[in-house]
Amino acid sequence: MVRDVESRLPSLPIAHWSKHKNVVQKKPSCARYPSIFELEFNNIYWQTLRSSNGTFQLFGAYYDIRQRSRIGPAVRILGMIDRIEPRVKTFCQLWFDGQKEPFIVKTFEYKYIWFNKWGNYKQGIYQPYLIACQIPKPFRGLVPASVSLVEKQCDTATNNLRVLYNRPLDDEKRGFAVCVKGLDFLYEDLSVRLVEWIELLGMLGADKVFFYELQVHPNISKVLRYYEEQERVHVTPLTLPGGQPNVPGFQHLFLSKKTTHKRQNELIPYNDCLYKNMYKYNFIALLDIDEVIMPRRPEDRTWHDLMERVVAKGMKLKNDTYPSYNVRNVYFFDRGEQHEHEWAKDTPRYMHMLQHVTRAKNYTKPNQYVKCFHNPERVLTLHNHFPIACLGGTCHSYPVSTDDAQLQHYRADCVRTLKKSCEEFKENQVRDTTIWKYKDELIQRTRRTLDVLGFFKPSSTGGSDGSLLRGGKDSLYKR
Repeated sequence: MVRDVESRLPSLPIAHWSKHKNVVQKKPSCARYPSIFELEFNNIYWQTLRSSNGTFQLFGAYYDIRQRSRIGPAVRILGMIDRIEPRVKTFCQLWFDGQKEPFIVKTFEYKYIWFNKWGNYKQGIYQPYLIACQIPKPFRGLVPASVSLVEKQCDTATNNLRVLYNRPLDDEKRGFAVCVKGLDFLYEDLSVRLVEWIELLGMLGADKVFFYELQVHPNISKVLRYYEEQERVHVTPLTLPGGQPNVPGFQHLFLSKKTTHKRQNELIPYNDCLYKNMYKYNFIALLDIDEVIMPRRPEDRTWHDLMERVVAKGMKLKNDTYPSYNVRNVYFFDRGEQHEHEWAKDTPRYMHMLQHVTRAKNYTKPNQYVKCFHNPERVLTLHNHFPIACLGGTCHSYPVSTDDAQLQHYRADCVRTLKKSCEEFKENQVRDTTIWKYKDELIQRTRRTLDVLGFFKPSSTGGSDGSLLRGGKDSLYKR
């Protein structure tokens, strides 16, 4: 039962509590260890601190001993506070295994994961923060079992977060992780496109894809469960904190209309994904499921090939690695349901990316709508497009040449903020078949997965006839 609860709610220190719950604790000189039944939960996955000046909704806690951190070993707590520039003083109660009382330190900082010029800069709206608690010198080298955030240092906490330290036993990092923000596709069945996308990422060298899930179509759930069983993806269920809606449908409407709220909420899964995986991967990329970082040179088949070249170029400029390496965005437009393009021969029509090989001639401007390979040893907080804060000083992002790679963005239209230049993008397009170097293997992998999932119609001879079961235009997509 303990293992099951821990898998569903990784931030709850239920194993530590279960081990110590029957230990008779003398009257503590200060704070006592809170029972898990005394904690205040919010929308399943969040824990709450109500202070005299603002409410904290806490999502996760992580042990950070990265070498470039100027504050030394620390526990970092990710959450949202309904205050800008929080002024309330708080304390971190650090609970260590074998210790009957916590070691208490002042909160070192509230790191804002946002810029005020982006909007919603007002009191009362939940804002994303990374809160730091320094590990005291006598305890350096020991990982706290859990941490509580309190306003008065001897308070019995209403929150208690398990401190995550996901370091491989052999200390060997793998290559690439991909993080995907909370999926919000309740009414849109993108399951077939998702299979093509996951298979392509695997071919490019993504070791694992980490999805966060708000509300999704049943077919998307089926795809995600299949890849989870293969340990190729990991899915973390997600809710919005505080008074924000979590009812299916209503939540989708809220996120569609309140885009600044949506962007602020997205920073929680992105940074949770960073901190859970910072010791496990050399690079972390934040991608949407309509985007692919595509190596352009014929000799570069994988992201490993690409980054070997790119990192070497960067080292020549500053004799050090960069916190991130950004790739410029270019649109591959989907012209709507009529498919105003020629179908590629010998390619199933359900292969969306392989069928869309016409793109805007011009890239979006440098540093606009880019996506990055982030070095987790160097970045402190992440935004969708670039790092917001870095360890050891200013964030410098290396611009990857468009000769080496491009961010292929498959959309029906540009993002709203590019409305003026969108017509120019659409009027000036070129053919780009770079993705076809993966064509045969990608078709084979995708077809096999769709077959296993039962997405093809059975034929009269007992096999599958190559038509997808789903209705609408996709039922015309022949194998």
